[in-house]
Amino acid sequence: MNLLVLAGMIGPWQIIIIVFVIVLLFGGKKIPELMKGLGQGMKEFKKATDQDDDKDNTEKHSKDK
Repeated sequence: MNLLVLAGMIGPWQIIIIVFVIVLLFGGKKIPELMKGLGQGMKEFKKATDQDDDKDNTEKHSKDK
C-alpha cells in the first residue's frame, strides 16, 4: 500500500527529468511552438465548452416557457 502512495507522488526530480526528456525529444527551438499550439487548443476547447453551456441554457429556458 505504501508503495502505491509513493509512486503517485511527483517530486522536483521527476519534473526535472520530464523537462529534460522533452527538451531532448523536441529541441529548445520547437518547445515555444508546441506551447503556442497547446495554448490555442485550450482556448478553442474553452470557447467550445462555453458555447455548449450557452446552448444548454438557451434550450432550458425555452422549455420552461
